[in-house]
Parts: sequence; C-alpha cells; structure tokens
Amino acid sequence: MTRTTADERQADVIVVGAGPAGSSTAFHLAQAGADVLLLEKSAFPRDKVCGDGLTPRAVKQLVGMGFDLDEPGWQKNVGLRIVGAGHRLELPWPDLTSFPPYGAVRTRLDLDELLARHAQKTGARLQERTSVTGPVVDERTGRVAGVTAKPVDDRGRRTGDDVTYRAPMVVACDGVSARLALALGLERRENRPMAVGIRAYYTTPRSNDPWMESWLELWDGTPGSSNLLPGYGWIFGVGDGTANVGLGILNSSAAFKSVDYKRILRSWLANTPPEWGFTEENRIGAIGSAALPMGFNRKPHYTRGLLLVGDAGGMVNPFNGEGIDYALESGELAARTMLQALARPEGPARERVLEGYASALAAAYGGYFTLGRGFARLIGNPTFMKQATRYGLPREALMRFMLKLMANLTDPRDGDAGDRIVNALSRLAPEA
Repeated sequence: MTRTTADERQADVIVVGAGPAGSSTAFHLAQAGADVLLLEKSAFPRDKVCGDGLTPRAVKQLVGMGFDLDEPGWQKNVGLRIVGAGHRLELPWPDLTSFPPYGAVRTRLDLDELLARHAQKTGARLQERTSVTGPVVDERTGRVAGVTAKPVDDRGRRTGDDVTYRAPMVVACDGVSARLALALGLERRENRPMAVGIRAYYTTPRSNDPWMESWLELWDGTPGSSNLLPGYGWIFGVGDGTANVGLGILNSSAAFKSVDYKRILRSWLANTPPEWGFTEENRIGAIGSAALPMGFNRKPHYTRGLLLVGDAGGMVNPFNGEGIDYALESGELAARTMLQALARPEGPARERVLEGYASALAAAYGGYFTLGRGFARLIGNPTFMKQATRYGLPREALMRFMLKLMANLTDPRDGDAGDRIVNALSRLAPEA
C-alpha cells in the first residue's frame, strides 16, 4: 500500500472528484501555480452515464484549455437536427464571436480521463482510488479545513486506513450525490427541476452523422396505440462505429416516478428504421441512467471554506439537460476566485473574495436558469409539448431563436435580435 507523507496530505486547495468540474478547477489552479490535490474515488478510465454531446459552449472551454478537437477521437458536428410532429429540421450552430461554430461528441470514458490527465500534466496532484468520506471542520472557526478519505479498490472496497488531507479551501465536485454539501447541511431544493437521463451505445451506420439529433416526440409503438411517451430522445454519433442513444425525462412530467425508462427506450428504438441498427443485438454494454440536478438546486455555492462546482451545485441547464459546459465554466470561475483568495491573508479579506464566487455564479447564470426552470415546468405538460412541437417546428426562424435560447449561445454585444432578446430576458429574470 502506498503511504502519503504529511507534506503530501497538505495543499493550497483540495478538489474532490475528477469529473469535468473537478478537472477544470484543478487545471486552472495548477496552471497558475497553486498546489492542488485532486482526489478521485475511481481509477481511470471509468465511465459515466451521459449523452456525451458537447455544444459550442463546452467546446469553447476545451479549446481554451488547450485541446485540439481536430485530433482523432473527437467527433465534430455542425449543428442540431430536430425531429418531431412529422418535421425534420437541421439547425446549424449559430455564427457567433463568443463561441466556435461547431460542437463535438466524445464518450465520458475518454473525456474524463483526458481532462484529469491534462490537469495532472499541468501540475495538479491527481490521486485515484481515494474515496472522500467527509469534510474536516475546524472546531475553532467552523470552516472546512480539509477532508477525510479512504483508499479503495476498483470495486469501492476499503484497502487501508482513513487519511486526513488538509487545505484552507475545499472544492466539492462530487456530482449529484453532493456528499460534502450534505455533510454541511446543504439540502437539495425540492422546487428546482430534476431529470433522469438514460442511454446506451449501439453499433450503427449513423456513427459519423455530422448532426446531433434530438427527437421531441417519442411514441410507444404499442399496436393500436398513439400514446406519446414522456421525455425527449437523442442520437449522437460517436464516430467510432457507435452512437450514444438515449432519452431524458423531467420531474415535471406526471410519469417521472412511475415510468420504466428502459421500456421507453426500447419502445422508441423499436420504431426507428431497421437499417439504423438500434436493436438489442447491436447494443454495446448495459443501459445506464443518471440523475440530472438542474437550475442551481443546491445553494449556497460557497460556505465556510467549501465551494460547490458543477453538478454538486445543480448547474445543469434546465432548458436542455446540458451539464458539461457549466461544469467546465464553473470550475474556471472557482479557480479564479480561489487564486485571488490565496493572494490575501487568511481571515475576513480572504473570506470576502471567496463569497464573491456565489455572486459571480448568480450573475452569470441566475436569471437564465430561472427562465429554464419555467420552461421545464411547461414542457413537462404533454399537451403543451405536443402543441409547441406541432406549431413551432415549421417556423425555422423561431427554431433558430429557440436553439440560441436553449443552448445559451449568444453574443453579449453586437449580436442579432435573438441574442438581444435572450440576453435581456436573462437579465430581467429574478435569480432565486
């Protein structure tokens, strides 16, 4: 068993979880010279249930971190194809100065390790098979001053004694489980939307499709039935002979708690063209599911030395279920905040800087996520969704606007009318 020395258990910042949020945070900290310890309970490569789609918003962050998406392994795409109500509409990603004009697909099995190793090469101390069990709270100040963790094997079984790691700042990037936040009493807000995503991989001739595809209507296919299934579906070509195929359902849907997700996925795919190959014989691996915490469903995002980043703070877009871009962005924002805090002495001056992280998140996403929460309530109603699909899809100009709104892709200045409307709505919407 590898033992860590006292010095190795100290850092400027401890980041818990090496998903996109944690690796982004660790990369930006290490790039600026901070001593950052990145703790990951699994060993890479490890999979995560996800749609694997990266919109231009996520691509911008990856490019900024130094990734070349023209290298093998990245399946670039030109826009979104929407299918519903008898219509099939292809919407190119908007031409903006703020974001690149393309998206990409990369499996989380690859992406998460790429990001973690990138942070490690930049100087972050990555420690795998280290399962964090809770925060260390300084009895004198009440602040989080580190974490306790246990070494584990590939199946999560303990392989050694608990170890205490210490740092003046800890970042929770532990995903939807949010164990560190819960240990400090930060409960999930029940009035914020949640969703479940379910996906599987299939060998298919559609693997190199240059469009990300979204199905706004899912029919159950039962003989004699015209039932509209809850949720929406996606088909994202991975470029390696497979596609990530899945569906999402919001908790604003009446069927959220009672639905059999695997049955819905199979019912939908049974009615897709046979030549696409979405059959059990072509499925690779198991059908997986994961919860999507949306619209800032856990707050405050900073308290007593602990920062919440990505899914741990409910930073999934309620409009489209996208979380990787906000994980990467909030990681960069958290890192910038902590670097400024480290430049101040411990005490009130440092604390004021750290408290600015929550304010910066609210300014960046608060109003937009409020709009998204309202949208999530509406589309959970199947009647609204059916009418919106029927009357919205034939209007291409409206759908181009909706793409900007739902993917949060606008230019802050000198944009078109759609940009100005989305930006104005986001500014005017209250952040709660």
